[in-house]
Amino acid sequence: MSVLNLAAIEAALREVQRVFPQINKELFDRRDSLDDEVIENMMQAYALVDQLLTDRVDIFAMGQLNHWLKLNAVVLCGADPQVVQRHHRLLEATATRFYDEPGAGIGDVMDWYALNRGKSVWRRAAGVFNRILSDPQLFIEGNHRSGALIMSYVLAREGYPPFVLTKENARGFFNPSSVIKKAKKRSFIMQYKFQKFTGLFADYLQNQQNPAFLASTRTKTEKKALAARPSD
Repeated sequence: MSVLNLAAIEAALREVQRVFPQINKELFDRRDSLDDEVIENMMQAYALVDQLLTDRVDIFAMGQLNHWLKLNAVVLCGADPQVVQRHHRLLEATATRFYDEPGAGIGDVMDWYALNRGKSVWRRAAGVFNRILSDPQLFIEGNHRSGALIMSYVLAREGYPPFVLTKENARGFFNPSSVIKKAKKRSFIMQYKFQKFTGLFADYLQNQQNPAFLASTRTKTEKKALAARPSD
């Protein structure tokens, strides 16, 4: 049984695609266009998130970290095995970076998550995104998109709507991200600022929740209850 409403998610992304040229003019850092391939790959990746949620896979558990790489691969290449094979060098290099990056990589994300398990789901989702995006980034390419998917997994796993880019929230997503991606993980100043970044982004995520992005198997009452739930 699906957890995510993939049709509603795609409709939101298509609307962002339609107005993105205007949004892009207002961003701190200009982004690549949202072409059909980007949207299609994102939808395949959201479908993978939905499957992980349905199967109750814990992607933070040892032995399950490969799912992070799989999500990143789908974001970049889609699910076509031939396309994936054409990009095998990039994906192999990404795996090496993911597992072996000194002071960063997945080890950095897991360490942060372990220390913050008792925090609200919004803060955990925001913190994981910040650890993915800050320098050095977790993946070679596709960190914004992969990070959004991981946030969606964290949120939906606990019954909250996934994070989905919309025409209303795009600026609030990309502009702070431009600051975060330039922050150095190993910088002492960054360690101080990271808590502030995480708190602000957690508030942003909570304000963006939309129960329409959860599967229609949930009742209207359940969706309203989710939208009204405060942060922990």
